[in-house]
Amino acid sequence: MGADEAKVRAAVRDLEKQRDSGKVRKPGRPPTMAQWMGTFLNTVCARKVEDGTMAPRSLDDYRSKNALYIEPGIGKHRIDRLTPDHLDALYLALLRRGLASSTVLKVHRIVSRALKVAMQREIITRNVATLLDAPAPAETEIEPLTRDEARAALEVAGKRRNGVRWSVGSALGLRQGEALGLRWSYLDLETGMARVHWQLQRLNWQHGCEDPHACGEKHHHKGCKANCKAHTKYKRGCPPACARNCTKHAKACPERRGGGLVFRVPKGKNKRIVPVPPPLVSALRAHRVAQKRERLAAGELWEENDLVFCQANGRPIDPRRDWDDLQEILQEAGIAARGTHAQGRHTAGTLLTENGVGLRVVMEILGHSQPRVAQRYTHVSSPLAEDAAAKMGTSLWG
Repeated sequence: MGADEAKVRAAVRDLEKQRDSGKVRKPGRPPTMAQWMGTFLNTVCARKVEDGTMAPRSLDDYRSKNALYIEPGIGKHRIDRLTPDHLDALYLALLRRGLASSTVLKVHRIVSRALKVAMQREIITRNVATLLDAPAPAETEIEPLTRDEARAALEVAGKRRNGVRWSVGSALGLRQGEALGLRWSYLDLETGMARVHWQLQRLNWQHGCEDPHACGEKHHHKGCKANCKAHTKYKRGCPPACARNCTKHAKACPERRGGGLVFRVPKGKNKRIVPVPPPLVSALRAHRVAQKRERLAAGELWEENDLVFCQANGRPIDPRRDWDDLQEILQEAGIAARGTHAQGRHTAGTLLTENGVGLRVVMEILGHSQPRVAQRYTHVSSPLAEDAAAKMGTSLWG
């Protein structure tokens, strides 16, 4: 049907082209990007989380970027009428807002993946995200601790409860969740090997009710309105996207699910076996004795989780509390503030490289799957670079 014959003929020709290419979209009105992103996140990605092929925190990140950038930027466009120009305009607007190029790249990858699934399900005939160059991420500068800073921090940490936790982070290059999720049954102090098979993570709560929008309005979070720009258009209640995606609303849901502190198995090469330096083995033995004393003192209040690092009652350590502990240690040691990633993985990777450990071995210890990730540590290994410069000077000038 059309207003005139020319438009009908043009539509028929377009349909014939789709038929000849074997790509004919399904009948009916295609969804908008906002509608499709809701389906993609709440069914396709949610299923992957349930079967273990997608990390829950990845889905949390997808939801966050959809609510903040994708839905406000291109959500009103019908999925079959989305063009590369729309995506270029979205990415340009995000960059002008001051977002990091790596964040814009993540937005592009989420959009591209969502459109790919829509094409697989014959909702659209092409993925327009593949028709433009992906945003190039800027190389992030890492800030590891120096050898002297690492020793000073560990000396301060040694005087505190669970102080060996920071020795494990620096020596084994564990992520925060991997260190807090380390269990005694996966730590062999006789052979000096640690199996990094679990990690502790804090996940955002999700609505367990049938209507997240109504639940979000009923359990409206006071701090949400001040932080969500979409509320400017709503005099009462909460806009649908916010009520659906805001984790603070989901936290108030009576049927909430999937949030809080949970233990997860690392994905891919992150599940690995790493050697423990001999001095650290002795420190861990002493730590185990101290933990047994705490267990006896706690009595019935002790909650057994087989954790190497835990609270005085055996419960897991909250990652936020762990981060605060590190800042106190660094401040007492007179070191500038760093994150747990810098204190652990970045410091371990840098010290390994400075001591001449090969790139492949560094990748195996840290669980990197791509050489380019481990190569960042070669840029800061100044002792090796200085040694190479000295050898070059001897070769050229004697």
